[in-house]
Amino acid sequence: MSVNLPQLRAFLAVVDAGGFSAAAAELGMSQSAVSHAVASLEREMTGPLLIRATPVRTTGLGERVLPHARIALSAARSVERIAADATESMAGTVRLAATPTVCQGLVPGLLRHWSADQPRITVRVFEGDSAEVAAWLEDGTADAAILIDPPPATAGRLSGPGPGTLLATDCYRAVLPRDHPLAGEPHVDIRDLEDDPFLISPNGCEARIRTIHSLAGLSFAPTHRVRDLATLISMVQAGIGVTVLSEVSRSLIPPDLILLPLRPQTSRRLVLTGPHDRPWHPAIRTLAESATVHLARAASGAPVPAGTAAAFVAAQAVTG
Repeated sequence: MSVNLPQLRAFLAVVDAGGFSAAAAELGMSQSAVSHAVASLEREMTGPLLIRATPVRTTGLGERVLPHARIALSAARSVERIAADATESMAGTVRLAATPTVCQGLVPGLLRHWSADQPRITVRVFEGDSAEVAAWLEDGTADAAILIDPPPATAGRLSGPGPGTLLATDCYRAVLPRDHPLAGEPHVDIRDLEDDPFLISPNGCEARIRTIHSLAGLSFAPTHRVRDLATLISMVQAGIGVTVLSEVSRSLIPPDLILLPLRPQTSRRLVLTGPHDRPWHPAIRTLAESATVHLARAASGAPVPAGTAAAFVAAQAVTG
């Protein structure tokens, strides 16, 4: 049997992308080349690995091969890291997972910075809820993730596999229409919103919003639960109620709404990290160090390009 890395890489790309055409675009190859690589792997395995449907699914044999293929490619990346360290260069593709608010509020500025600062590293973004992001990181779908409040062991300064880099401390804000009676106040106490219909998006932030209510001695009884963040914001615009979002959401807030500091105050940590139990992609350390420099520059008052949630970064950046 002669199984090679290009075969495994093509197989994983098809599984992760959901089809041969998307996998070809991801790998920068022709679709026929991807099909050939997967077919040759199936010949070596003496059985089909994929069900050619829309989307593509793994067979029983494919499911057994999948975790070993991820481990093999992860090990290959570790070898690449050794080589890159020896030549003081870094290149490759990093698949980065994050939640929608982080993807929309913080990631665009980092992508712009990384593109200029590390042009040989390509970052591909995977957006999902908190549970999906954690699962993608651990099963190898993503190489890195910006996690929300990971355990303390992964929140230190990056020095290798295991710890992560704290990008920011993200505080919570009240989101109100500009014609709300409290819109002109310097801050809002959650108790002052008790008579307003409260809207919530049931995601990873709900536990922290419950904590805010608990600290204020209030029961948590939202009037509406809205899954999509855009719908939540539209409902606040329409005067249906008020909500609480994190500061990283600021770039998503339209001009007719306002974010105000909230009391009692709570926050969450945004940490860039790799997987817990396998070697990291060799470029993660480079991206983390680059992000730290970028955020420190923003915190010092240096100019930051538009669209990077500059106010959030400058106020909240922590370099560890």
